Amino acid sequence: MDNLTHSLAGWALAETGLKRSTRKGLAALVLAANMPDIDVFFGWAPWAPLAMHRGFTHGLVGGVLRMPPLLAGLLWLLDRWQASRGKLAADAEPIRVGWLIALCYLGAISHPLLDLQNVYAVQLLSPVSERWFHTDGLFIVSPWLLAFFGSGIWLARRRTAGWPTVAAVAAGVAFIAGNIGISALARSALVMGAPYPQPDRIFASPAPVRFWKRDMVWRERGVIGFGQFDPSRSLLRVEPIGEALADDMGLPLVKRAATATPEAVKFLAWSQMPVARVEAPSACEATVTFADARFAGPAMARNFNTVVRLKTC
Repeated sequence: MDNLTHSLAGWALAETGLKRSTRKGLAALVLAANMPDIDVFFGWAPWAPLAMHRGFTHGLVGGVLRMPPLLAGLLWLLDRWQASRGKLAADAEPIRVGWLIALCYLGAISHPLLDLQNVYAVQLLSPVSERWFHTDGLFIVSPWLLAFFGSGIWLARRRTAGWPTVAAVAAGVAFIAGNIGISALARSALVMGAPYPQPDRIFASPAPVRFWKRDMVWRERGVIGFGQFDPSRSLLRVEPIGEALADDMGLPLVKRAATATPEAVKFLAWSQMPVARVEAPSACEATVTFADARFAGPAMARNFNTVVRLKTC
């Protein structure tokens, strides 16, 4: 999810009354809710789980377990520095280290649980496992979730009461659960409809505003299919869109290109539905473009690809 959503999620949790558990409670929840995205600064790291976005720092057995005490320690040091300079309000809540750590954990856990909801997916078990998890419950920027959290925070601060954000968080959870159910229906409709495909991967991406619709992409025996599921029209059918696309990942030249550059290796470690396009600009040269069908589709959008140039003679 986008960082505005993560920030509002942490802020909404704080406004339920949790921010009064300890001084720096609001900061702990908002900062911890964004903390796992620190991995965007470590793409250069030689350790693959850390260099992978949504890898180690998003793992419930990795970064999410280890980082919150570090954040709590930094907030405690900031508080001590402010206290030594008389910068704390006289009526400020006392700082409770146990609560500070607990709130950092709560905010940090909210991050991968939200990221879990979109097709970008997350390595929840990193670094123990490189498996990607996704529920396909939300578009990567959900205006509906932003509206729930934003309105709850506004009402809570206006009424100086925590119940509006409790209701907003509950509404957000119910909204996500309902959308996970719609995506499950979409996957069932795909495999139960003629010609009864048996794909090894299926992604059902919600639309940003018309959240009940799903843009479907699936892979079966090296062929990528595209379609759309709209439960308001049919609960039992996925409408195909465009032509199926061979992923060409089994071609000898593509296999060679897959390990030819560090960029290709890293891209394919991240990509869950890779597709390749081979071009031969000259007799002794070939260009292999790797993309991910979740985002590229048949057009291979340039923001989600990597190019490898090979000598063939």
